Amino acid sequence: MRAVVQRVKEAAVRVEGEIVGKINQGLLVLICAEEGDEDSQADYFARKIAAMRIFSDENGKMNKSVKDINGSILVVSQFTLAADWKKGNRPGFSKAASPDEGCRLYEYFVQKIKEEGLPVQTGQFAADMQVSLVNDGPITIPMEG
Repeated sequence: MRAVVQRVKEAAVRVEGEIVGKINQGLLVLICAEEGDEDSQADYFARKIAAMRIFSDENGKMNKSVKDINGSILVVSQFTLAADWKKGNRPGFSKAASPDEGCRLYEYFVQKIKEEGLPVQTGQFAADMQVSLVNDGPITIPMEG
């Protein structure tokens, strides 16, 4: 599983020009299931992301989680995080989970984030999406595992 977590002041995702998910302060999570990934990885990512202390406290130190600041999470599926870019000039995506398994794990991850008690918005799995954001910091954390 791979994710890119971005601390945002706001973020939105559109499909065919219509906003399907939008948050104010919180986290934009781009997530990709890879071949062989299991529910336990999604469980781990959800726990870690919900508890990740990347928001500033009263002293300006990154000491607060998205829960602590009453933020929200926007989760967007992005199979291109599984890109193999080392050979040739066109990335390959054979490491990504199959569409059916990728969708199942994406929905499972979204449910686990919701179970962490956080407001969650989502993109639309396998759609052509346009994502806009104001990255706060900028703070961007790549995750894999």
